Amino acid sequence: MEVAWLFLLMLACGSRVGADGSDHRYKEGDHVPLYANKVGPFHNPSETYRFYDLPFCSPGHVTEKKEALGEVLNGDRLVDAPYELNFREEKQAKSLCKRTLSKGDVGKLRDAVSKDYYFQMYYDDLPLWGFLGRIEKNKLDSSESKYLLFKHIHFEILYNDDRVIEINVQTDPNLSVDITDDKDVDVEFSYSVSWKKTVIPFEKRMEKYSKTSFMPHHLEIHWFSIINSCVTVLLLTGFLATILMRVLKNDFVKYSHDEENVEDQEETGWKYIHGDVFRFPKHKSLFAAVIGSGTQLLALTIFIFLLALVGLEGTNWVRNLLLTGCLFCGPLFLTFCFLNTVAIVYSATAALPFGTILVILLIWSLVTSPLLVLGGVAGKNTFITVALTYFQLAAEDHEWWWRSVLCGGSTGIFILFYCIYYYRARSDMSGFMQTSFFFGYMSCICYGFFLMLATVGFRASLLFVQHIYQSIKCE
Repeated sequence: MEVAWLFLLMLACGSRVGADGSDHRYKEGDHVPLYANKVGPFHNPSETYRFYDLPFCSPGHVTEKKEALGEVLNGDRLVDAPYELNFREEKQAKSLCKRTLSKGDVGKLRDAVSKDYYFQMYYDDLPLWGFLGRIEKNKLDSSESKYLLFKHIHFEILYNDDRVIEINVQTDPNLSVDITDDKDVDVEFSYSVSWKKTVIPFEKRMEKYSKTSFMPHHLEIHWFSIINSCVTVLLLTGFLATILMRVLKNDFVKYSHDEENVEDQEETGWKYIHGDVFRFPKHKSLFAAVIGSGTQLLALTIFIFLLALVGLEGTNWVRNLLLTGCLFCGPLFLTFCFLNTVAIVYSATAALPFGTILVILLIWSLVTSPLLVLGGVAGKNTFITVALTYFQLAAEDHEWWWRSVLCGGSTGIFILFYCIYYYRARSDMSGFMQTSFFFGYMSCICYGFFLMLATVGFRASLLFVQHIYQSIKCE
């Protein structure tokens, strides 16, 4: 499933809107493909709707573009836009349409303006964004606001020879219509186009979008904090390793003296439980599935496709494999079903069609199942929760298996709590749909981190336990 999602993500990132098979070269007056994509609240990235769900000027027959799988997964729903932006043809105050907005249309547009709705289009593969309107505060009375809908859009297009290089959208607040009151409004939508020559080569026209983004982002890289955290972790790890090595050295010396001096002396400490420490834990099938799923996710994260799943032997291997395959994919599929249902209720573009869902399930069955079987047959894993495991063994508690899993995976729980803090304190997201998508997908991500780090914690503890018991004589 993880490989399938990585494959789909590569498709989503690598796919772009095609220019109807052209080579992106045009002559003056040639038609350049322009597609309207979607609209949605600026602060809710997952909540997007079809462009003509709002009462815009629409052609008599709306033609939908056939999207690729990556575009569908990205929530794109491309349709022909009503604007005509022919190559190097300038237009001034070109009328798009005249229409009377009903009270219902006005209410819908006013709600969109209040939520900072934006629209997205594609022009010759280049994305462009713009806002639908703005809220104007009353200078004398801040409690009163005026809702303005932009009725004119200006397209500024840069070209180099016979190719489109860049496109920008500008809206004029002076050319707007008041939609504050619930009443019918007559409005004439219009647009203008200007062309400017540039020296930017066609091969570098996408660099602008890799450096800047229209969508809101709160990511700030604090290099000093990162370096400080790394140094602190390294120092603490070094101190802990030093202390643990000294304690273990004293234990080895103590046990060697006990064997030489008092043969029948009662054993105490972690040596006393040498007969139980390697005994399989309770619910070993579930334990094997946790370690196997975590190993697979960890291998995927570090781009090593040597998927190793189960490091424990089992008599019911078919059951173990099925449990391993469902342990992560099951909750992920249930979360997807819930979120897709929410998107369908909201008529959002994030809702995947039934055919696309079948394609995803087909990819999952063709890719994940063979890898799952291979991982179940040839499983070996890798290994951190050593100090806590030692303290537990020193207390003569041999049930360290599950505790090492929980200690290692607890970081995933911490990430989930930070997601809650980020949502409430740092983001401007709101609404049931956006909340469902944010916490639904973040829960799946945190669950994946839990499985990966649980595997690391268990394997590190297992190596530690094997090493210390091989270093002493146990009768």
